[in-house]
Parts: sequence; C-alpha cells; structure tokens
Amino acid sequence: MKAPSRVPFGPLLAAARKAARMAYAPYSRFPVGAALETEDGRIVTGCNIENASYGLTICAERVALGAALSQGLRRFKRLAIVAPRSPHPPSPCGACRQVLAEFVPPGFPIAMQGRTPAVTIRTFGSLWPLPFVLKKTTRRGRTAQTT
Repeated sequence: MKAPSRVPFGPLLAAARKAARMAYAPYSRFPVGAALETEDGRIVTGCNIENASYGLTICAERVALGAALSQGLRRFKRLAIVAPRSPHPPSPCGACRQVLAEFVPPGFPIAMQGRTPAVTIRTFGSLWPLPFVLKKTTRRGRTAQTT
C-alpha cells in the first residue's frame, strides 16, 4: 500500500475548518467540515447537514463530493475532514467510505483533525480495504471495474 502524501495539508484543513462553521447540526451539535482537492488544485468544501429523521443526515464528505461532481469534477488528489468539537480525529463513516470508493484509489490520502492540532493521515485503502464494487457500463457498452 502506498504511503499517504506528506504534502502539507494546512490549506486543505483550513478550508475544512471553515466549512464546518457552515454545518447545520442542531441535533448533535457536532459540526464537521470536509475539503476535497481536485487533481488541478481546486478545493471543494462541504459540511454536514442534519435532519430530524437522523437517517437523512448528509455527512460533510458526501456534501463535498456531491458539490465537486455537480461541477463536473471527477479526479481528486486528497481529502481533509475537521470536526472542531471532537476530542478525536473524525474518520469517515461507512456510507462515506463506500461513496468515496467510486472515485478514489486505495492510496488516496485523507487527513483528519479534531479540536486539537494533531492531524491523523491515512490512505483510503487502509480505512476501507474491501469496498463493494460493481462493473460499470461505459458509453461504448464496455464494462469497467469501479475500483
């Protein structure tokens, strides 16, 4: 497994921290921000959006990914997640991991930071080693593995 990138995550973590301030978290009071960097250096952010029907809550990681996809962006370099009220670095939930599996390789770096300055960096593959995959049909009728 490829080692996580050692490129400084400072600007990406700052963008995720700023996004967390936009979170709609009236039930848990647990804001989370995510910042997704594209291969061309753009940063797309997202925050968690809670709902009274808890199962309809959307995590910051999926909001950032959805925002990127809605802009036509498909190639990503790395992800930062910040939960400013958490004593521990926030790891993506299983649903977020499975959605990310459609778009990022196992060596994709993810930086996680709670309320302390400590940052944990892991590869996507170390967090989700066996994602569920299906074959996609391309526009020309060929099949391609998703991961």
